[in-house]
Amino acid sequence: MSTLAGLSTNPWIRLFRLDRPIGTYLLLWPTLWALWLASNGFPEIDILLIFFVGVIVTRAAGCVINDYADRNIDGQISRTANRPIATGEIKPHSALLACVFLLVLAFCLVIQTNYFTVVLSMVAVVLMTIYPFCKRWINFPQVILGLTWGWVVPMSFAAVGHNISFVAFALYLSVVFWTIAFDTLYAMVDREDDIRVGVKSTAVYWAGNELRHIALCQLCSLILLAYCGHQSGRGWAFGAGIAITAICFVRQLRLANSREKSDCLNSFMNNHWVGMCIFLFLVLDYCMID
Repeated sequence: MSTLAGLSTNPWIRLFRLDRPIGTYLLLWPTLWALWLASNGFPEIDILLIFFVGVIVTRAAGCVINDYADRNIDGQISRTANRPIATGEIKPHSALLACVFLLVLAFCLVIQTNYFTVVLSMVAVVLMTIYPFCKRWINFPQVILGLTWGWVVPMSFAAVGHNISFVAFALYLSVVFWTIAFDTLYAMVDREDDIRVGVKSTAVYWAGNELRHIALCQLCSLILLAYCGHQSGRGWAFGAGIAITAICFVRQLRLANSREKSDCLNSFMNNHWVGMCIFLFLVLDYCMID
């Protein structure tokens, strides 16, 4: 227990969010969806390992970029006030050097795939860099986050050796809508602070009607997932996974209806189980049909 406590107080562990793996889970699950669909249920072990490690590394790099961009804001937000760049535990230039190291490591992973995937990874870095600054410029930074988060889908299809098909594009959009939904729930936790310091988000822009917009995004995500399943020949097991996901979404909306910070945070956290549910039922479907 003391070792775990020590890890959680280490500023580098906190900067990379290794003590809070929810973001890694939320990026890993759609990556696995895409790899399974792209490989027709039989992804190669080396590709799985590349993307598994890549998710951890790129998520850590994204957190560093985000905290560097928000270093003058995080101290004014109750949830982020203890982030290590904001507190001065890690100097901004040291964080940037760490980010460069992580991106080089990620590049070493992606060059083991193919040229198209490498090109797509460059786009991912651009999106990752742009997103944190969008919170100052536009009312919908969650859309940019969704476009960034979902980029694992075309990269996964490319790594397996496929062109970007309609299924890949539909899955990408599904992840985009899902990300907008769960990050709006997350942004509801910080809404009061964000309004005070001038940070923009869908939770601020949609205030009062945010749950309707979240529900619409979740519905779009489910419809697109169902389309992917139909086009790829999936059966009742995958359909059952989508049905259970719909129930989870309803539960999230009912819980967040209180607008209490803890309820909104728990609604956001529930999306880990959503991602896992889709993946497990997708694997089950391939096992039953193939």
